[in-house]
Amino acid sequence: MLELKNLTKSFGDVPAVRDVSLSVPDGAFLVLLGPSGCGKTTLLRMLAGLELPTAGQILFEGNVVSDGDRQWQVDPAKRNSGLVFQSYALWPHMTVRGNVDWPLKVAGLETAARTQRVDEVLAMLEINQLAERYPNEISGGQQQRVAIARTIAPKPGVLLFDEPLSNLDAKLRVEMRTELMRLHRATGATAVYVTHDQIEAMTMATHVAVVNKGRIEQFGAPQDLIDHPASAFVATFVGTPPNNIVPVVRSGAGWQVAGRPMDITPPLDDCLAMFRADSLSVALTEGPRSLPMELVEVSTIAGRTMATALAGGLRLTAVLDRPPAARVGDRVHIGLPPVPDAWFTPYGERIA
Repeated sequence: MLELKNLTKSFGDVPAVRDVSLSVPDGAFLVLLGPSGCGKTTLLRMLAGLELPTAGQILFEGNVVSDGDRQWQVDPAKRNSGLVFQSYALWPHMTVRGNVDWPLKVAGLETAARTQRVDEVLAMLEINQLAERYPNEISGGQQQRVAIARTIAPKPGVLLFDEPLSNLDAKLRVEMRTELMRLHRATGATAVYVTHDQIEAMTMATHVAVVNKGRIEQFGAPQDLIDHPASAFVATFVGTPPNNIVPVVRSGAGWQVAGRPMDITPPLDDCLAMFRADSLSVALTEGPRSLPMELVEVSTIAGRTMATALAGGLRLTAVLDRPPAARVGDRVHIGLPPVPDAWFTPYGERIA
């Protein structure tokens, strides 16, 4: 349904998207996940036709809609896609019904067909009782539902979402995630969703593309990214809590882990070792495979305890069955297992 071929976008001499290639099947829910400024919104804007690629192609259903090499693209209104903005972007002088009706009117549908479709999508999003209100008379969550209803009313083949839940409170975000997944199943459209929230990505996506500095670090199913992170960046960005990355360097005849001599055998002289949070332990006394650190945070998640400790620039998080026998600010010792869960080069590339 959706394919990107060597897609590149630069603003002057600054590259925002670098040689991105991927494809997703019809009906997929693709999440572009990454930190602020990584290029994910630029990718989405190119999919919507709001930005022309510097190089590469975008194809919808096998048809080229943007060609950066020829500096040509299909008009945004003619590429069978709909975009939900982060800021809702509702017309303030129109009622809820008017906002949803407008794109159908522009498309040339007759009045009876428009009325039927507007009623259908308002009922689907459970906002039919708001039909005659204006945007300033409804809540933020209701405005977001109106923006989504307006987008799906013309039945686009590709739905594009630009961080649509970032302006909502935590409880409403959870509820709207459920609504968006239900909506995706009901419409059958292919969805592309931009977010920096990896919980949203892991719960909603069929496919995730982790974006970093304009490149795709890893593309795959959500569980694959958690089980087999392809880089140190993915390992520390995906997962709750994220994985722990610890430097291991040669020191004489042995190795040092985070500056402390330890019995370990890395595949290279200098490496990064990955330890999952549930493989670490927290103790008050020193052990043969422990690192002295300051306990800086303790919280309870789903019946287990997440404890985070800090030493210099190293931050480690352990998931424990019981709270540690220490308070925030105390000196603790973080125990490491004999074998890391993965190895990476000093540049963050995974070592097989």
